[in-house]
Amino acid sequence: MKWAKIIGRVIIPFLPIITAGCFGVVSSAWAQNHSYFWRPEIDSAETIAARIPPPEGFRRMPVDDGSFGEWLRYLPLKEGRPGVHLYDGSLKGNQEAHQAVIDIDVGRENLQQCADAVIRLRAEYLYSRAEYDSIHFNFTSGDTAWYRAWVDGYRPWIAGDRALWEKSVPPDSSYENFLKYLKTVFSYAGSYSLSRELDRVGDPDRIQIGDVFIQGGFPGHAVLVVDLAVNEDEGKQVFLLAQSFMPAQEIHLLKNLEDSLLSPWYILDRGEVLLTPEWSFSRYDLMRF
Repeated sequence: MKWAKIIGRVIIPFLPIITAGCFGVVSSAWAQNHSYFWRPEIDSAETIAARIPPPEGFRRMPVDDGSFGEWLRYLPLKEGRPGVHLYDGSLKGNQEAHQAVIDIDVGRENLQQCADAVIRLRAEYLYSRAEYDSIHFNFTSGDTAWYRAWVDGYRPWIAGDRALWEKSVPPDSSYENFLKYLKTVFSYAGSYSLSRELDRVGDPDRIQIGDVFIQGGFPGHAVLVVDLAVNEDEGKQVFLLAQSFMPAQEIHLLKNLEDSLLSPWYILDRGEVLLTPEWSFSRYDLMRF
């Protein structure tokens, strides 16, 4: 179980960030506009947008160039429908819940679980755009882990029941150091902290790509909206969901086991409850960065 008790806050002076060069080499102009640092060379045919067509009568909602929504829509997928693997390389017990597996690493420790997968994708997007000041997540205590402070060499340490930050290493904004930051966040954050950090969506019918269905708890769960389509005649919207789970496992697109004709797309017009293969949410569990 993750350690979930950190108390205390220290104001950290921020120094100018050191900008590192791009990690890896992209293979095309298309890839340059869709930067996924963990997967420098991507095939535009193996993405969510290319592989998962909207249901009949629906079309994908337009998104702004360079937006989080566009970035999520073009996430790379592993070929076919491989099994979902856990962090230790073994197969997840339930192999019936997923439609496809996102081509991103899960790490070698039991850390990148449900809320952590949401954090990982949000942080990767911001890192790809060099929006370093926007990368920050709360620990379970409510204390904020600022990526800029991490880049400047500050690291958390525990003094009694407080989490203090101290400058202890040289500045480093490399991708490798970014992953170390995320590992620390995964260790001290989870669905409880993320649910208190996000803003509740007042009208779930105005769902957006990048929104999160989340129930904070010990355990809780979170799934991320990674694409959205609309039926213009009826105004109905359908969406795709991605998750990791416990133990830490590869991020995958969920099937809709409640509607085989609509699957893997989901819709919110069939009651108050959103049923996913491994968790039930209320439509009012929808939150936003």
